[in-house]
Amino acid sequence: MPLFRRIPKRGFSNARHQPEVAVVNLGDLKAFEAGSTVSPAELFAKGLVPNLDCAVKVLGAGDLDRALTVRAQGFSRSAAEKIAKAGGKVEVI
Repeated sequence: MPLFRRIPKRGFSNARHQPEVAVVNLGDLKAFEAGSTVSPAELFAKGLVPNLDCAVKVLGAGDLDRALTVRAQGFSRSAAEKIAKAGGKVEVI
């Protein structure tokens, strides 16, 4: 028997069943006009999200200088604070 068949196999990887999450930074949201609503469909149209099937999480890297209504599946704490500080609104889908 070859060595790789004699050694016990351990562990389990469930990587192909994990949901795909697209990450968007606050600095990327400067592509939108002030007062607009940003949803996953608009992010896909601008090319910030690879497809519409993945979940969108907004992270707090960068600054936001305009009031936006951001709709996404998840937000980091710092991103939600920065959006509220800029006069925007956070909506969890």
